[in-house]
Amino acid sequence: MIYLDSAATTLQKPPSVRRAVANAMEHMASPGRGGHKPAMLAADTAFACRQAAAELFHLEDPGNVVFTLNATHALNLAIKSVVKPGDTVVVSGYEHNAVTRPLAALGCRVKVARAPLFRPDAMLEAFEEQLTPEVTCVICTHVSNVFGYILPVAGVAELCRRRGVPFILDASQSAGCLPVHMDELGCAFIGMPGHKGLYGPQGTGLLLCGDGQGTATLLEGGTGSLSARQEMPDFLPDRLEAGTHNVPGIAGLLAGIRYVAKRGELAVLRHEQSLVSQAARGLTAIPNVTVYAAGDVEKQAGVLSFSVAGQDCEAVGETLGERGIAVRAGLHCAPYAHQTAGTLERGTVRSSFSDFNTAAEVKRFVSEVSRLAG
Repeated sequence: MIYLDSAATTLQKPPSVRRAVANAMEHMASPGRGGHKPAMLAADTAFACRQAAAELFHLEDPGNVVFTLNATHALNLAIKSVVKPGDTVVVSGYEHNAVTRPLAALGCRVKVARAPLFRPDAMLEAFEEQLTPEVTCVICTHVSNVFGYILPVAGVAELCRRRGVPFILDASQSAGCLPVHMDELGCAFIGMPGHKGLYGPQGTGLLLCGDGQGTATLLEGGTGSLSARQEMPDFLPDRLEAGTHNVPGIAGLLAGIRYVAKRGELAVLRHEQSLVSQAARGLTAIPNVTVYAAGDVEKQAGVLSFSVAGQDCEAVGETLGERGIAVRAGLHCAPYAHQTAGTLERGTVRSSFSDFNTAAEVKRFVSEVSRLAG
């Protein structure tokens, strides 16, 4: 099978990730729950993962790296630490339900900064227009999970600093292929999955916490620290990590982060962009196929959506799957993005690439789309 669904989860992992998971399952216990060798080995591995993430994402304190189940868990922690029920929040027109549903549950007034695809200047203008005095938080995705559009988050972060408004970044599609610098962006929080561009196992994620940020718990329970108290610890990461850690997942995530750090985020990005460009050229040449491509390679990461005239996107995705091409079709849990791009009624077929895809695979993919579109 040719796997082109890495925006959902990367399937091909570095061999080191599989080895790390297996080793942890055989040799590691629970960190912070004992002084014996298996527990201490787990604690050392967890700290090494925090340290590797802090170095990759430019945090001074590895203790501000919190392990989560996924990006959704991380973003819920971030949002519920900053946003109160009924607050006014500004989001981009490309947000995932991992952002918009928590805001809806809090009864927030959501102001949407909408701008056409691949128009970063217009997007910044939209944020500036929506960032009125009553706004208490800004949330923005770094890369659209539907279209691969790289949003101008540095400009959004600067705008938030000037207005004194906390900024939360969703790095679900950028962590591992774009530089994400906590120190430069000055975010209150950055949430990300471990199982996508960081090549870790499913069931892993990270929340990067800015210095001095208050944090709201979603779970309370054992942390291995301050056990005599009935309140959760008031320090990170313990405050947000109740219960037993996913040690095999953390070990695999550490191996994935080390792979990305050695390979280089920009090297991964350039590889993915070359595949997107190749796919966009091939698909654009097919009659009846609409391709959502930036044209300018610098504006798009490793995600490319398209549709086939007269054919349901779910049916197209199913047919490609039967022919050995794994893609995703539908709304991709991001109705805001489809509202902004005008594709809400029909959705899109999404191809998404990783560091392990090849030009030969893209050629075969384009050929199969050409067959079914004809």
